[in-house]
Amino acid sequence: MNQWVHYRSLIIELFVVSNLGFLALDIYIAHSTNEFSNPAEWIPFYFSFGAPFLLILEMSLNWYRKNQRYRLIGFVVGSCSVLVGIAGLLWHLNSTFFEYQTLKSLVYTAPFIAPLAYTGLGCLLIMNRMVKQDEMEWSQWLIFFGLAGFFGNFVLALLDHAQNGFFLMTEWIPVISSAIAVSFLGTALVRKCSRRFFELCIAIMVLQVFVGVIGFYFHAITVTKGLSSSFFENLVYTAPVFAPLLFLNLAFLSGLGLLGVRYSPIQNGELSEVS
Repeated sequence: MNQWVHYRSLIIELFVVSNLGFLALDIYIAHSTNEFSNPAEWIPFYFSFGAPFLLILEMSLNWYRKNQRYRLIGFVVGSCSVLVGIAGLLWHLNSTFFEYQTLKSLVYTAPFIAPLAYTGLGCLLIMNRMVKQDEMEWSQWLIFFGLAGFFGNFVLALLDHAQNGFFLMTEWIPVISSAIAVSFLGTALVRKCSRRFFELCIAIMVLQVFVGVIGFYFHAITVTKGLSSSFFENLVYTAPVFAPLLFLNLAFLSGLGLLGVRYSPIQNGELSEVS
């Protein structure tokens, strides 16, 4: 168990590195809809492209010099990621919502929640350096980030699918699924729950993985059946093919936190077997 605890922090580092790197591809596709009409739209792309290399450098230094921990690079990257996310949120809202301030402008503007992925990853990096990984608080923070992510996913799926008036009934699945995840993770975070409840929460996170895979399949179908003869144009102008994969990311993050609390020696002394 102690060895597992030792590697949890490294797992989170690799999680952030992979997500930041993947966001470079996601940003390139998303901002290609207007062909990067404003030079500022390249900022998150270049940040996502360069930040993983800096984090890998820091991890390499910590690996070869185990008697000395380097954290400054992670703090800088995390802080910049938070700023990129907040700036992106304001930028997206400024496209139409701040001008008209209507529900319609909120639905049909650029997805304002999406840039907060950078903020979440940045906060996760900073937390991973400020909280000891062998403490239960570390796992609770993972649950909190998963909760915040699923809430953002709820808003994102609701607004995105509202653009076509939920033409297919299956488009309600990610909305309902995210709402369920938010309710259970919120309860697990603020109340002392039984072991069985935590196991139920973990099962719900497994369900979120299936929702993400199914959503990716449906979105991929819309790309392959797009009207354009160009695959890239279909990728850019149809349903965001990578968006459902956020369910897998959040399920993994939340599941790691739930497992940490469920098998925590401190928590095991407090939890009862009866719900």
